Amino acid sequence: MALTRRALGGLSLGGGAALTLAACGGNDGDGGGSGKTEVVWAISSAWASWNENTQAGNNSYGHQAMVPMAAGSGDFDPNAKWVYDDAIFASEPELVSESPMTIKYVLNENAQWSDGNPVRVEDFIFQWYSMSGKAEHANQEKALPASVDWGSMVESIEQADDGSIVVTYVAGYSDPEWLYASTVYLPSHIAEANGFADWATDPEVMGDAIQYFETTTPTADGQGVLGTGPFKLVDAKLGEYIVYEINDKYQGSIKPTIEKLTLKVVEGTANIVTEMRQGTIDGAWPSEFSEEENAKLAEDPNMQIETYAGSVWLHFDANVQNEFLADIPLRQAVFTAINIPDISAKNYPESGVQQKLNHFFSNDNEYFQDIIGPTGQGSGDVAKAAEILTAAGYTGAEEGGTLTTADGKAVTFRIRYAESDPVRKLAAELSQASLASIGIALELVAIPDGELGNVLAEGDFDLIIFGWSGSAAFTVAPSQYFQSDSGSNYGKYNNPEADALIAQVRATFDIDAAAEAANAVDALVVPDAYTLPIFDEPQAFYNNPQVLEGPVVNGYTQAGPLFNIREWKIK
Repeated sequence: MALTRRALGGLSLGGGAALTLAACGGNDGDGGGSGKTEVVWAISSAWASWNENTQAGNNSYGHQAMVPMAAGSGDFDPNAKWVYDDAIFASEPELVSESPMTIKYVLNENAQWSDGNPVRVEDFIFQWYSMSGKAEHANQEKALPASVDWGSMVESIEQADDGSIVVTYVAGYSDPEWLYASTVYLPSHIAEANGFADWATDPEVMGDAIQYFETTTPTADGQGVLGTGPFKLVDAKLGEYIVYEINDKYQGSIKPTIEKLTLKVVEGTANIVTEMRQGTIDGAWPSEFSEEENAKLAEDPNMQIETYAGSVWLHFDANVQNEFLADIPLRQAVFTAINIPDISAKNYPESGVQQKLNHFFSNDNEYFQDIIGPTGQGSGDVAKAAEILTAAGYTGAEEGGTLTTADGKAVTFRIRYAESDPVRKLAAELSQASLASIGIALELVAIPDGELGNVLAEGDFDLIIFGWSGSAAFTVAPSQYFQSDSGSNYGKYNNPEADALIAQVRATFDIDAAAEAANAVDALVVPDAYTLPIFDEPQAFYNNPQVLEGPVVNGYTQAGPLFNIREWKIK
């Protein structure tokens, strides 16, 4: 499973990657020749919340499922160019002041939600209060924002005399990636119509409104999450399916033509391939890149398979609240014993996948520095791992032994991984064997399908394997992964020195300086062995070109091939 992070650079925040792509050409509405009026697209796992702003809702699969109706500021195109959402905005946001940083948003004069109500300044404020992390805005035990990086830095949001929306940030704050901010996502008028009229003045009511959007299944008559996107929801079941029809209130420049669109969960790449060949689904973006299953589909001349380098990367995270993993030398030894080249080779014998050596930049990125390699983490060096443990006072760090703390406790803990994902399962099994070599009995405990968000939000793991789904942005990632009070810091890593250094990543409008600061953060946190990157996972999507045209490769979006769904057409 992969959690999402959108244009904000870390985990996904609601509305940060809407379907806009106004610069990508028109759609002539030709009905095509397949005779079909419906497209069925598979989502490769379930989701547990309707509100992507929250820790439990910050899930790649829910994001994909809700993309067709999404509200959002924009998305990255296949060339990593940010394209604003012209269903909401009349023009690209404008930086009108650097001190204090002030951004001006000009609304499309007809910007409206799918129920016909206008997009308004209150919707921007609702998003701010959802993501600020401040008790004066919302009860934080109810809000549980996945990240407060953006919202906590906003000073005010106001509507100017000319109707534009002006977002002013706190004094001294800067952001080289200000263009990608997620400013609008949830419809505040729906909150008001459902008993939360005082959300703007009562933090308890605001917290309840956030929970309402998380748990209320959207309906065709306008309950729960609504969007401004090209499609509107007509039927849904949480974590199973969403049925869409064309949103007749859509204000984007490229109009959708697919009369009925169903997104349904199909767990496992093997099952997806089977349904593709049977014709029960028309396409999918599998979460697991399977060389074996890809080959099966490639044998069918009527099917399309596109493989590419995307921005989904897997990693091990430690829960530092575990009695054993609270110890840094133990974590260092665990990460040193884990053999990532072996995990890569056994999962992808033909793809040549390499160990990821930086938390924020892929190995071929212009800003990449090898931070992890020199530490030996991920190397599978069992002898070095044993040396670390012996020096820290542990005994039994040898093949067949039982690792014991200085006060006589046998070291054992669990690893969690997605139940139906063979890549993560094999990684867990190989890690179990590696840790046995230093005397640790690692217990394998699978995560049931659709439960990743809850497992993370509840901290129900010791070690865990999951993925971030990224984008072309990076400056939020350091705070989301490592800042002590981040809602996405699921293992509760806490390093005041890191917190101070993280603040420097966005203390500039210079993207090169921000990248240098991000690498400095990585150099500081890597020795603490809190999270160990595995690899950037290769990506593939499947399509039946006899039925559907429009899905294209885009390695920079968290929506996958769904990023340009308004341009898709039935043949």
